[in-house]
Amino acid sequence: MFVGTFEHSLDDKGRVVLPSTFRSYVADRGFLSKLDGCLGLWTPEEFETVASLLRDRVREGQVSSDALRVFAADAAEVRPDSQGRISIPQRLRDFAGFERDLIVNGRLDRIEIWSVDRWNDVATTADQNLADAVVDLGI
Repeated sequence: MFVGTFEHSLDDKGRVVLPSTFRSYVADRGFLSKLDGCLGLWTPEEFETVASLLRDRVREGQVSSDALRVFAADAAEVRPDSQGRISIPQRLRDFAGFERDLIVNGRLDRIEIWSVDRWNDVATTADQNLADAVVDLGI
């Protein structure tokens, strides 16, 4: 499980250092793809799970085949280097609005990489959503 929030910077070559607690899970390789305003980084197994779910939804007519097409076409296989950095393709950096400072956080089944501005925008709403969910669960 991926948990925690970390502040990192994109270097001049478009690389970001993964938090040390995340590296072992994607040590051999991982898959980056577009998400809702950020990038998702999955282990190979979790990426296959998401791809299978999308394929099933396309077959059932619940999701357009374009969603699966874009998910796969815009994905990138990444391999951390000896310093734990992954290279993020320019098209994905552009999509996610990356400049220099980034937020790398865990979302249980995947890693999310956010621009600081976008993360700050969603964090306020997310905090309230969590509070509501906790009340609904009776925790």
